[in-house]
Amino acid sequence: MIQMLHEKGMRSEHAYTAAFVSIGLSILAWTASRRAEPGAGVDRADRWGIFVGEWAPTFFGLGLALSHYEQHDGTLVAGVHDIRKAQSSAKAKAKGKEQEAM
Repeated sequence: MIQMLHEKGMRSEHAYTAAFVSIGLSILAWTASRRAEPGAGVDRADRWGIFVGEWAPTFFGLGLALSHYEQHDGTLVAGVHDIRKAQSSAKAKAKGKEQEAM
């Protein structure tokens, strides 16, 4: 299933983004339910918030599975080591330019 999702174009970043959006939608659904149905009480708002909030762990799980697949497939955009290496070389270049300017 993960391979099929990857072949269809879904990447781990998409799943992680969907998870964070789900958390925001959970808060929004809870707030909207409280305002739209003032007589229903907090119980109904809680159910709406929890319903949407349950999607986040699923998307995080998919993101982890897709990330694991991308690492083994070699299609992971960049690892933490690559990002840190690029940052340190950029800092070194900037420092070298500052010393040349003096």
